[in-house]
Amino acid sequence: MWHENKVTQNLNIKYPIIQAGMAGGITTPELVAAVSNAGGLGTLGAGYMTPDQLRSSILKVKQLTNKPFGVNLFIPEIQDVSEEEIEKANEWLRPFREQLNISEIPKVKKTTESIFEKQIEIIMEEQVPVCSFTFGIPSKETVQQLKKRKIVMIGTATTVKEAIANEENGMDMVVVQGSEAGGHRGTFMSSFEDAMIGTMALVPQTVDHVEIPVIAAGGIMDGRGVLAALVLGAQAVQMGTAFVTSLESGVTKSHKEAILNSNEEQTVVTSTFSGKPARGIRNEFILKMMKHEKELPKYPIQNTLTTSIRREAAKQKRTEWMSLWCGQNSRSSQYQTASETISDIRSQVDEMVKNKKAKWLG
Repeated sequence: MWHENKVTQNLNIKYPIIQAGMAGGITTPELVAAVSNAGGLGTLGAGYMTPDQLRSSILKVKQLTNKPFGVNLFIPEIQDVSEEEIEKANEWLRPFREQLNISEIPKVKKTTESIFEKQIEIIMEEQVPVCSFTFGIPSKETVQQLKKRKIVMIGTATTVKEAIANEENGMDMVVVQGSEAGGHRGTFMSSFEDAMIGTMALVPQTVDHVEIPVIAAGGIMDGRGVLAALVLGAQAVQMGTAFVTSLESGVTKSHKEAILNSNEEQTVVTSTFSGKPARGIRNEFILKMMKHEKELPKYPIQNTLTTSIRREAAKQKRTEWMSLWCGQNSRSSQYQTASETISDIRSQVDEMVKNKKAKWLG
């Protein structure tokens, strides 16, 4: 059967479909549980969660499903930034704040690893079966702690070199994120420009250079994409945009509508919202801030400075100032339940495999 392999066995799931751990409220406990209940692996995007929020969300997921699920964490990034850089960025952001009636300017706190360490502790205490990482690789100490508790670890790579590094540092599996993917780029060993390799090119090259299972991500929205990834040597897929427009997703209705009405020509990779390259739908904020892009504070500083703008724009349904993360295959987006998405994929792959076998048999 096409859905039986090392990934499904090791994760104890029925289908090799992983819902991406998209942070920022997209991956509600309802979405995570729905994907897991449908036979995939739901993933809680915990990158921006406080320890209390993480524990509460994990407990909610457990109430909604008895199936395996995962938590995705951001590897901490500490940036040195001057007051002058922050003041300059705030001046560029001032017109947006004024139009949204935002009076408070956020205070930038120095990022530390303490929150990440507490998140790891909670994942171990709550016996979460799967933990995935992006923006880098966890320390050897963290890897050893999770291995002792038999927690499956999944890394993220945007190049073969990064995939090899994930394997060498103890990851059990690796997601290879093609350039088509929506949201933040997971690149950590080179410039993001050098790591913009498409999924179709990245998957087979990675499979040829690592022993751990490879999970394909980027532009995969239906059964055709799933089967193509498996043929290329991946043992599972990770899908983000396909679940952003699901009924259980935590994004606003206006964000879902923007994706459903977009096409492959409308996305762009931008650092204007967060200080880290991310693919989303081109809008007024991106166009106006683009000229300052190289001077903006790096992630997570710029992300902190724009948080209230993005949040208030979402409340006011001002999509022109929202971070509308989205992959390149948005035409295939559907407004339906997560369960229906997985059911459709299963039926599509089953039908394609059946038809192919019939042709082979003459």
